[in-house]
Amino acid sequence: MKDSPCVVGISGASGAPYAKRILQFFVETKRLAHVLITEAGRQVIAEECGVNLGKTSTELEQGLEKLIGKNYADYITCHELNNWNSPLASGSVKSGPMIVLPCSVHTLSAIANSHASNLLERRADIMLKEKQRLVLVVREMPLHAIHLEQMLRLSQMGAHIFPAMPGFYHHPRNVNDMIDFVVGRILDSIDIPNNLVTRWKS
Repeated sequence: MKDSPCVVGISGASGAPYAKRILQFFVETKRLAHVLITEAGRQVIAEECGVNLGKTSTELEQGLEKLIGKNYADYITCHELNNWNSPLASGSVKSGPMIVLPCSVHTLSAIANSHASNLLERRADIMLKEKQRLVLVVREMPLHAIHLEQMLRLSQMGAHIFPAMPGFYHHPRNVNDMIDFVVGRILDSIDIPNNLVTRWKS
């Protein structure tokens, strides 16, 4: 495959179905992805998608198979957040774009302040310092001044701030249509062709 694997971070904000859909899309289109899931992200997946990712590697594999599909392991590699031996921990290892989906305000703040306390935050920090594409799908409302300041700071550093705001001009018939709209626009932002979005006036 000529395309470098994308990196998908999943943190603990509402919006796990968006993460589920984008990973399903990668499997459907045979694209590689590295996945980083916080503990809070696992809890939200359990709450919103009804899938328990467990504590052991076997339980994680079984959970991801239920979440994404049987052949997910051919395309999706999940990394432990405390594995500093992972290739993703080094700026010398290039990847495709990184998407944090959903991005909690906790993770937003950690990235904005270069905490790098786990592998998700470290990889995001690398994307910024190496000037590679970083998309942060922020899920919070309403927003106060500190949230907005952190987003502005990251935008000025080169991150693409992407609030999860579905459109309605395509007349969505169900929640899946709304999820596809957001995921399709995210894919557009990292130049991955898709037919998830109904284009305006098309």
